[in-house]
Amino acid sequence: TGDPGPIEIQVRPPGQSAPDIAELHNPLVEPACRKYLNLRYQLLPYTYSLANHATESCLPFMRPLWMYYSEKKVYEIQDQYLWGRDLLIAPVTEKGAVSRRLYLPKGDWYDFWTSEKISGGKEISRKVDLATMPIYARAGAVLPMGPEIQHTAENTFGKLIIRVYPGENGQFILYEDDGHSYDYQQGEYMKTEFKWNDSDVTLMIRPESGMNLCPGNQREITVRLMSTGESKSLIYRGDAASVTFDN
Repeated sequence: TGDPGPIEIQVRPPGQSAPDIAELHNPLVEPACRKYLNLRYQLLPYTYSLANHATESCLPFMRPLWMYYSEKKVYEIQDQYLWGRDLLIAPVTEKGAVSRRLYLPKGDWYDFWTSEKISGGKEISRKVDLATMPIYARAGAVLPMGPEIQHTAENTFGKLIIRVYPGENGQFILYEDDGHSYDYQQGEYMKTEFKWNDSDVTLMIRPESGMNLCPGNQREITVRLMSTGESKSLIYRGDAASVTFDN
């Protein structure tokens, strides 16, 4: 909007904590901001489930690599982290950077933006620009995502896109509630298990616990196999279902 908003931190020299007015609506910056705002909303099904995981297990959203990988190298890394179990994030903090060196733990990984599969256990160099932060999904990740929306209530119990990154068996428990009340404390929530069998190239979907809160007790789910880009859709009605891809 061109409004920098309230100045929350008073520092010296004056104005250092405020954005440069000349940079508001910068045609190079605004699309990058929009890209990550949209990604934030698309990842809400995943991130909201992490909140439930945190409530039940005390696991934080942001996790150090050594929580899951015992390699000596990961104990030295201070500028990468895992978002939940499945996404590795490597922020770019160098001004004008055109590449970012990062370490991928052992196992196979997929570039979130290109779906390129990369073997881990080594350091790599990823090309970057102002709008590209390196994000990698581990093989075996089952990543629930929603469509691009403008506010959190827009797609409640609506369409889901399940990204499957093959190479290992995987599982994810999707947690959902109405997003604004405390009715979940009275059992008004829904958990759905997505379980990937890598050898059978099959994703199993079943109710894990809670109620079926979907409008009309059904929703559209699209499963996307990220190694090939193939997608298959189904109408999920709260009963066990499966999606199988060609080997």
